[in-house]
Amino acid sequence: MQIIPMPFFLLIDAILQLYTFIVFAMVIMSWLLGFNVINRHNQVVDMIWRTLMTMTEPLMRRIRNVLPSMGGLDLSPLVLLLGVFFLREMNQWVALRIGIP
Repeated sequence: MQIIPMPFFLLIDAILQLYTFIVFAMVIMSWLLGFNVINRHNQVVDMIWRTLMTMTEPLMRRIRNVLPSMGGLDLSPLVLLLGVFFLREMNQWVALRIGIP
């Protein structure tokens, strides 16, 4: 059995934490766009929005296909965040299970 070094698990955790921030940024930016605090006519805002959507939309689209319609309420970011938190906990559990402190 090959020993997996601790930096591997730390990298996975860092990537999942970064993705959590990306999902939060996408949700906040969608609220700001929805309430016309910012608009997509600004090139910087549009570039950030397209980047965030590119990084989150593929997973959220799959979640939306499974979730029942809730009217105007989109719960896919919440489900996605729960999945990311689950993966982070599983990452920690696996690291502890194989004996990495």
